[in-house]
Amino acid sequence: MFPWHSNRSSHTANRLAGETSPYLLQHAANPVAWFPWGEEALTLARTQNKPILLSIGYSACHWCHVMAHESFEDAAVAAVMNELFINIKVDREERPDLDQIYQSAHQMLTGRHGGWPLTMFLTPDGVPFFGGTYFPREARYGLPGFVGLCRQVADAWQTRRSDIAAQNDELRRALSQQSAPATSLAQLDESPIATLRAILLGSFDRDDGGFGGAPKFPHPTDLAFLLRRRNDPQAHEAALFTLTRMQAGGIHDQLGGGFCRYSVDERWEIPHFEKMLYDNGPLLSLYADAWAQTGAEAYRHTAAGMVTWLAREMTSPGGGFYSSLDADSEGEEGRFYVWERKEIEHLLTPEESALAGRHWGLAQAPNFESRHWHLKIAAPLVDGEIALIESARAKLFAAREKRIRPGLDDKVLTAWNALMIEGLAHAARTFERPDWLVAARGALDYLRQTHWKNNRLLATSRNGRAQLPAYLDDYAYLLAALLELLQAEFHVEDLAFALQLADALLEHFEDTQTGGFFFTAHDHEALIQRPKTGHDGAMASGNGTAAIALQRLGHLLGEVRYLDAARRTLEAFWPQLTRQPGGCATLLGALEEALIPPTIVILRGPLAELPAWQRRLTHYRSVITLALPNGLGGLPPSLTKPETPHVNAWVCQGVNCLTPLANLAELERVVQAD
Repeated sequence: MFPWHSNRSSHTANRLAGETSPYLLQHAANPVAWFPWGEEALTLARTQNKPILLSIGYSACHWCHVMAHESFEDAAVAAVMNELFINIKVDREERPDLDQIYQSAHQMLTGRHGGWPLTMFLTPDGVPFFGGTYFPREARYGLPGFVGLCRQVADAWQTRRSDIAAQNDELRRALSQQSAPATSLAQLDESPIATLRAILLGSFDRDDGGFGGAPKFPHPTDLAFLLRRRNDPQAHEAALFTLTRMQAGGIHDQLGGGFCRYSVDERWEIPHFEKMLYDNGPLLSLYADAWAQTGAEAYRHTAAGMVTWLAREMTSPGGGFYSSLDADSEGEEGRFYVWERKEIEHLLTPEESALAGRHWGLAQAPNFESRHWHLKIAAPLVDGEIALIESARAKLFAAREKRIRPGLDDKVLTAWNALMIEGLAHAARTFERPDWLVAARGALDYLRQTHWKNNRLLATSRNGRAQLPAYLDDYAYLLAALLELLQAEFHVEDLAFALQLADALLEHFEDTQTGGFFFTAHDHEALIQRPKTGHDGAMASGNGTAAIALQRLGHLLGEVRYLDAARRTLEAFWPQLTRQPGGCATLLGALEEALIPPTIVILRGPLAELPAWQRRLTHYRSVITLALPNGLGGLPPSLTKPETPHVNAWVCQGVNCLTPLANLAELERVVQAD
């Protein structure tokens, strides 16, 4: 694509010691003269006319650790880096804006998807001219050695400046075209929805669930898209089968609960062992919905295990949720989780050991390296075996807790917390678990107290110190979480906060010329690109989530501003949705609700009678239900319904509303008919 591309100072103090990111702090003692991203480093690069070596990673990343141990902790390698470059280290979880930009640039430069660690070489004005991911210290795996590569890149900077300048011009044009606006108003229809359904079912793995082959990721946005299809048994079967196979696999921690980021094989058996908060929030919602549709106890058990893990290992004293657990412990990936058979035989009774061997696959050949087992469900339990397997589970878990633990990234990210708050709130009302709702509210209280300053969100905090301007995802996910919390338990203060977030979204992120929302705020620092994307990644699209949340809030309150902003978002991305809807499940969820608005049910009546009505409506995912007890004040006009001695229900879809219903069975018939 580009006209030129090839494979190829004195030491200053490392500037990372004052950062809050655990990932950056891991590198604070490196001999590399790392800077955090900021004006000091960028100015120095311009002043000295030196290229920038930008390294992006995160604390739970296995190959980030490998490259750090091989190269960044090595004094000789560091000397070369310090001589030739201004070195900048970035935590991709704190700066997803930079990660998005430079991952896109990497793909354009190399024709390959990126990953972490991302290693990019930039001109002093921040434009990349060469990049890759992991590079070994010495040449191997078909990759060049890092030191030699650094020297080749520095030589190219000195001798091929005109080629680099020409490539940079083309790269800038390519990046600017990624957010090309729609050329005209769109006539929205259902065609992209049908296309995405066909794409997903066409790539569905009928043997093991999920989509495509190894490595296999959960893709919760795609599973949610299939699970919410009405009167579509084939779509439901694909989603439920995937959730079943995932919960039986090693991607699901069979002892401690929660899910790892992805499976390295197509069977969900051996994961990449890092556990990320952002995966587990949406998966918690999905397992709640799977249980609501089927009543299968395994889904309830999986959801409960996720929340137990969250409370035990991922909740800060202030109520916020930590970010991730490392893949490695004692320098080895998976060491904390895997077993030798003799360990298990020593810990369990013969009866427990025999059952564990059959149930968790220990009677089969080792599945992790040469002599270790990673637990999976290899055979179902039969009647009378649950107590025995739970006894074995407790013993193995207690023994595992004595091992050296994987590292914890204890920063609190707004967006990731919002995903978990939404998942907890939804699961709490589905399973009728008020204690889970307390945990969700605790995290929300932490964010409001620590991350909400001067009517703006901050993106991250650690030990109560919040920093960095928040991004689109932070606002959109938190708005969606508040709408879920309002359905679980209505509080006027939550509605007021939702309105503040919605207004901030429009004021600071909306593209008022062509529609949709930029990833960074209007007053964010100027970078080489301002991303505006509709694709889902590991997390849902911020534009798709914003459109859904604004539509729902607009329908609840009769607020046209929010509905219009959501419509403009869909129109902005309509060419993309019609051309290639794959990877756009969240935006298509917004499209579905634009074409057929969700049913809204407002319940009003005595506080003691409302829960029974709420319980009967919980399982209807397409219905938004607010329960407003008598005596509740401060409501907006659209929610101010007359107080009645018994519960009445007001049902609306879009601008069409029925007369109030006082009979619960009649309400259910109406909801089922929609």
